[in-house]
Amino acid sequence: MPDPSLVLHAGRAYALTVVEVGLACCAVEVLAAQQLRPDLLQPGPHPHTSAAHARPGTPDVHVLLVSGTVTTAQAGSVRAAYDALPEPRAVMSVGACANTGGPYWDSYAVVAGVDRIVPVDVYVPGCPPRPEAILGGLEALETALASR
Repeated sequence: MPDPSLVLHAGRAYALTVVEVGLACCAVEVLAAQQLRPDLLQPGPHPHTSAAHARPGTPDVHVLLVSGTVTTAQAGSVRAAYDALPEPRAVMSVGACANTGGPYWDSYAVVAGVDRIVPVDVYVPGCPPRPEAILGGLEALETALASR
């Protein structure tokens, strides 16, 4: 796993605006990742832009970070959050429940993966994933964006 202090330094190819949709226990791991890299993942209702840390002219990519179980009742809200993000945008799915529905995949009330609602660019596996894995997912996302 990459050293969290080395992930997404200033001057990289993209500045990220991260909007988290924390729906279950994986959201706690995102909070732990915020402690490792507070400059990337700021808590609060407003998206935090790291554009100030990037070189001038760096495109700002809006990232929807979905962590935890997505229920059918929440699906519309997740889609609305995605649709509200300006382009360019990307989605990162964090944890087994967001990726596949986790142990609840066969429930009538659980979506068997957020990719059934929005297009996902990066999946972070685990139940729950380690904070370092979440930061590694952001690094993988940057790599995926570079290949677009």
